[in-house]
Amino acid sequence: MRFACAEDMVWQSGRTRPLRALFLSDIHHGSPACKSDRLIDFLGHHQAETLYLVGDIVDGWRLSAKWYWPPAHDLALHAILRAVREGTRLVYVPGNHDAFMRDYYGRHFAGIEVVASAVHVAADGGRYLVTHGDQFDRLARHRRGVASLGRLADHTANSVNAMINVVRRQIDLPDWSLSRWTKHSLKTATNFIGGFERAVVDDARRHGAAGVICGHVHHPADHADLGIHYVNCGDWIESCTAAVEHVDGGFEVVTWPAQDARTGSVHTQAQARAA
Repeated sequence: MRFACAEDMVWQSGRTRPLRALFLSDIHHGSPACKSDRLIDFLGHHQAETLYLVGDIVDGWRLSAKWYWPPAHDLALHAILRAVREGTRLVYVPGNHDAFMRDYYGRHFAGIEVVASAVHVAADGGRYLVTHGDQFDRLARHRRGVASLGRLADHTANSVNAMINVVRRQIDLPDWSLSRWTKHSLKTATNFIGGFERAVVDDARRHGAAGVICGHVHHPADHADLGIHYVNCGDWIESCTAAVEHVDGGFEVVTWPAQDARTGSVHTQAQARAA
């Protein structure tokens, strides 16, 4: 199987793009860093046969430290539930920040299926393992024992980042992400992202899957460098990305900019599969 970069795709504002499947992860509702406005806009432009919520949809860590739930977070959840009412199948694979949902494995309520992991069958018959991925992150497993420390670190980083960006906007500079800079620095120092990808791909291979779709590391990706198709949904804090399978079976990681940056159209970099 080969993967090739398709030409930039342009989707006109006001139209709804049909999808075989849509994969969202790391939305982090309950965090001030959540870009719920962009998510609402994105959902309004896409209609999927199946929607997979691939973990960390609600940030239970942040909410347990300090309650934060603006109206936009309600609107985003309502948009997801509206899709279910209109016929979309919804599969919820909880992550480490919404681990409270793991108490409901096997349950079906309000049209939502809660599962530990899922298998998505693509248009070409290929089986894709769908998993959040925190089980492959040794640091995340350790943080379960010091969750309050993790919450404090997240809150402090978000507050510092917000102050930095206030100053940058005053001098006409774009927003800067402390979290993304830290992650890229860690990748250089410890090859964290590469190790995570290898662990996830190895697990998918043990399951006999053609590919794997995950989240957790807030690092959108779409490649077959490790022998099978690896797709990471990214997040709705920094990247504002989602993984999609189009009606023709092609996979893509879509970046959704702010409405005022789109000026009537959306430009996305497609990673399309070719036979």
